[in-house]
Amino acid sequence: MTVYKLFSRVLLSTLLGIAVTACSGGADYTAHDITGVMPDLEFKLSNEQGEAVTADDYDGRLKLLFFGYTNCPDICPATMARIRAALGGLDEQDRDDIDVLFLSVDPKRDTPERLQRFTSSFGPNMVGLTGTQEQLKALTKRYRVTYGYGEPNDNGFYLVSHSSAIFVFGPDDRSRLLINQQESVDEITADLKTLLGQLD
Repeated sequence: MTVYKLFSRVLLSTLLGIAVTACSGGADYTAHDITGVMPDLEFKLSNEQGEAVTADDYDGRLKLLFFGYTNCPDICPATMARIRAALGGLDEQDRDDIDVLFLSVDPKRDTPERLQRFTSSFGPNMVGLTGTQEQLKALTKRYRVTYGYGEPNDNGFYLVSHSSAIFVFGPDDRSRLLINQQESVDEITADLKTLLGQLD
C-alpha cells in the first residue's frame, strides 16, 4: 500500500466514524457529506503572489481544497487534472464561482513563482497557497490530515507524503463534502452541481 493510499484510508475511516452526525439535508452525493463534521475553512497563508491571505479572501465562492506539492510525481497532477475536467462539466457561471485552492505542504521548494506556474497549467480557477511550517501544521491538524518528508536522494530530491482527499467548502466557508480518489470526473461534476443547487 502506498503512503498516499494509507493517508487517504486513515482520513476516510476517521470521517466515516463520525459522519453519522452530519446533516445531509436530503442531498444525494457520491462524495462524503461532511457538513457539520469538519470545521469551517479558516487559515492564514501566502498566495502565489507572495501575499498574505486568509479564508475571508475567498468568501462568497465555493472552494475546493487540496493538499499537495508541485514536485509530486503522480497524485497531485492527476488530481488537479480530474478537478479541471470536473469543472469543465459545469455551466460557465457556476464554474466562475469556484476556487480550487492548491495548498503546498512543501514551502521550501514551492516558491510563489513555482506555485503560479503549476496552478496556471490547470486553468484560471486554480489558486496556489502555502505557508510556514507552523501555519501548515495548524491547518492540517484542523482537518485531521498529515504530511511528511522523505529522505533526499543524491540530487537532493525528496518525496512528500500528504492527504489525497479534496475538501469542499461552501461560500460561507462551511465544510460540505470530502471527495476521494475513487470518485470519477462525472461523479465530481454531479456532486458539485447538486451542492450548488442546494446553495441557491
